[in-house]
Amino acid sequence: MRDVEVREVADFGDLCGESPVWDPSTSTLYWTDCGGLRFHRYHPGSRHAETVRSGIEINGFRLNRPGGFVVTNNRGLWLWDGISEGMTVVASELSSRPCRLNDCVADPRGRVLAGSWFYDPASEYPLGQLISCNTGGALAVLDDGFHLANGLAFSPDGSLLYATDSAARRIYRYEYDLENGTVSNRHTLIEVPAEEGLPDGLRVDTEGYLWSAQWYGSCIVRYDPDGVAERRLSIPAKQTSCLTFGGPNLETLYVTSAKQSEPMPVMPPGYDPEHGFFGGPLYEVNVGIQGLPDLCANIRIIKSEQES
Repeated sequence: MRDVEVREVADFGDLCGESPVWDPSTSTLYWTDCGGLRFHRYHPGSRHAETVRSGIEINGFRLNRPGGFVVTNNRGLWLWDGISEGMTVVASELSSRPCRLNDCVADPRGRVLAGSWFYDPASEYPLGQLISCNTGGALAVLDDGFHLANGLAFSPDGSLLYATDSAARRIYRYEYDLENGTVSNRHTLIEVPAEEGLPDGLRVDTEGYLWSAQWYGSCIVRYDPDGVAERRLSIPAKQTSCLTFGGPNLETLYVTSAKQSEPMPVMPPGYDPEHGFFGGPLYEVNVGIQGLPDLCANIRIIKSEQES
């Protein structure tokens, strides 16, 4: 691709920066440091970045149409007004299993989909599930068998769902029934070679191409709808974690990274988990390709149980 400038726009030393989400109504970029328990925002117009809240665990989130955010974390799925210390629980378990949720996405109807994860390379562990939460707060299992569930995204018309399993080095494609919120015909669209990084955060552009952040890979990879790598965008951080499209025309990529080294057995051969620049900053890249907007959730439920 043409030469592009990768610009560092904020550096809070995020232990694990994740889940950037663009709010077009306020021209604001939000993201989380799920390792450092912090939630940030960035205003490109003023180039001002700030920490909104500390001491809060957010692995993934989406703006919620009734207000605030829908949040996924290691204890379940929550509603948060974006200000208070506490969050309102929607679900903390499903079928007697904890909802230990990682990344999430909203579908065009306002449902929230998320993946549960229990990955522990040192011992046996249950496999995670692909979970859907409808607008009334009811959860359903769409699929299972995920080693380390991660980035999720939809095709431009909403008929296809893409789901990442980082430890398995795969990005799956499903047919998605928008009316019923169900999936079918899982297909391995992308199998990332062992010598590359792990597929992590995921977004789709208006042409239907997938953009996947590579943890351990110092890059973003753009794949065509058939799963063929079309281009690579180098990022200074070894642990490039997630991305989203923002800016007035959704042509700017915002990319998160992680400062705290996280070695795993599925690292590429020769990867050094002790030396080098792992990450921490938020980056900005004008790629000149329009991305799809981050859809809003529409979860309308109030419960009395509060997170302490």
